[in-house]
Amino acid sequence: MALCLALAGCDQAPRFTKAEPGEALSAGAATVWRGDVNAYALPSANLSAARRVDFSVGNSFFRNPWVIAPSTTTARDGLGPLFNTNACQNCHIRDGRGQPPEPGASNAVSMLVRLSVPPTADAADSVRRLGFAPEPVYGMQLQDMAIPGVRPEGRVRVRYTAVPVTFADGFTVELRKPELNIDQLGYGPLDPWVRMSARIAPPMIGLGLLEAIPEAAILANAQAQAADDNGVRGRPNRVFDDATGQVVLGRFGWKGAQPSLDQQNAHAFAGDLGITSSLRPMDDCTPEQAACLGAANGNQSDTEPFEVSDNIRRLVLFYSRNLGVPARRDEASAQVLKGKSLFHQAGCQGCHVPEYRTGADAAEPELANQTIRPYTDLLLHDMGPGLADGHSEFLARGQDWRTPPLWGIGLSKTVNPRGRFLHDGRARDLLEAVLWHDGEAGAAKSKVLRFNADERAALLAFLESL
Repeated sequence: MALCLALAGCDQAPRFTKAEPGEALSAGAATVWRGDVNAYALPSANLSAARRVDFSVGNSFFRNPWVIAPSTTTARDGLGPLFNTNACQNCHIRDGRGQPPEPGASNAVSMLVRLSVPPTADAADSVRRLGFAPEPVYGMQLQDMAIPGVRPEGRVRVRYTAVPVTFADGFTVELRKPELNIDQLGYGPLDPWVRMSARIAPPMIGLGLLEAIPEAAILANAQAQAADDNGVRGRPNRVFDDATGQVVLGRFGWKGAQPSLDQQNAHAFAGDLGITSSLRPMDDCTPEQAACLGAANGNQSDTEPFEVSDNIRRLVLFYSRNLGVPARRDEASAQVLKGKSLFHQAGCQGCHVPEYRTGADAAEPELANQTIRPYTDLLLHDMGPGLADGHSEFLARGQDWRTPPLWGIGLSKTVNPRGRFLHDGRARDLLEAVLWHDGEAGAAKSKVLRFNADERAALLAFLESL
């Protein structure tokens, strides 16, 4: 009764007293049963032994460093000229979350900074293809590393200011708001109208299953939210498909700006490592970066025009599609069930939609016809001014972010103890992440702020069970 008095509308919200059938299987038959430091690094459980060979080869190109060309390691050379890291695994640590630099540190490690400026007529093609106008000198993201003979673009530093938030019972949490600074600029000052958006690497698990969710199911989420008229209005992003030249549904990236895993991988290869592919055949060198352009041309081979061959791209795609999602833990415990009820009573499931059925036409047979529980709607939501970055990507505005999946989130700290939450890693734990929600999620946060200590503990127990 006390809970009903504390929560508006709780009489309509479900109260869970037992786990649902199959609820532990977050990824259906692809679910993996591992809860240690390697919980995110396993192939889908239903992947055959023969197909795990391709998974392992793809893993090697994801995990091992790329080197400067020319090299005897011919399958893995061509790094740079400008780059953020030399291996995908350096950002997606053990296939999990990245982390922002500590205050005062000069290496962003597993965080990049997206750069954009207000669009002009000259940038129309970039806006059509990328969804934004890159900074004219430094390009679409700041690259803080370079091969010999090329200057890095700059160094990223982050400092934080405290933002206290107090619950109804007086319990206070001190959030931290990041402020970016870029110094040691290698190519002159940034555009005075530059927009900077820090992004940490998200976890890699279950991406192929998200790709296999039918588009109709995602659009149905948007329609249902609009019909509810409760302030939650998720919108699909519509983005450019490099392979087809068409405008299609966006699914991946913090603002849902990539339509497919293949394109997400190709753009990461080009932007983060400075290596080209047939899908993304150019480095992020701008006309003002002559040494970068010269070195990029020197990386080209007569026999292979791109550093990432189509076969390597295929293998990395297979790997990233088939990383398994760990099973739920303690999903039937009273504490977790209480937290699940509170999650629904606050309205969190409105955006973090629990369940889908993947399509029969999934890219890989192991991904097809699976009941999955990713807790996302894959839509854009206005999350309020506190999380706004001023950077637009296609239909995503500065305050808009795609709902991130929650599956596996309870093992984030096990996989990477220094991993952080939200797009820029400002949240050190899950409670901080919840408290940064605003905008369309403001009503849900208001209900959470009325939770007492026991209710907060139950909500976190539910999230950590995912």
